[in-house]
Amino acid sequence: MPRLGLYTMLRRSALALLLALFPISSCFAKSDCLVDNFQVKENFNKTRYAGKWYGFAKKDPQGLFLESNIHADFRNENGTMIAKAKGLVTLLPGWIVCAEMMGTFNDTANPAKFKLKYWGVAEHLQKGNDDHWIIDTDYDNYAITYTCRKLYENGTCADSYSFVFSRSPEGLTYDAQRIVRKWQEHICLAYKYKRVLQAGACP
Repeated sequence: MPRLGLYTMLRRSALALLLALFPISSCFAKSDCLVDNFQVKENFNKTRYAGKWYGFAKKDPQGLFLESNIHADFRNENGTMIAKAKGLVTLLPGWIVCAEMMGTFNDTANPAKFKLKYWGVAEHLQKGNDDHWIIDTDYDNYAITYTCRKLYENGTCADSYSFVFSRSPEGLTYDAQRIVRKWQEHICLAYKYKRVLQAGACP
């Protein structure tokens, strides 16, 4: 009997220690898929986010979109985030080109939520002035972004796109992929992503 009591006590202590070291985040709870309830990166830092990112996976919206060899360079210019992205896109059957897209990320009340205004050639490829949310990033390895272009009346998304970025063209580590998958579930896009081929095109 004393042994059982000691064993139970040790199990409870071990569980308490695990919860202290690895707390269960509420953001990974089952999502109701209401876009307004999606969580984004807390205390997002534009300066740390700046630099080169490579597309690792993407969920496409309706219409024309970058397909492969996607990479983006983010800059923080006087407090405004600007990005230039490149990637292959099919304009017509058999006509695949390297497209360069540029945009300005206009601030909103939430530091991780932006209004993305496309300019240059990109204006003809995208609708512009999209919501662009930084769902999560550790700044050094991975980032996941989300855009909803059109809402259903019930508050869920009718037309969305999302990127998973990596700092390395080689992709993400297994641990980073596990974190990203949890966030994909949270924004109700689990199993809807395609891997982005990185073969050195569009340098």
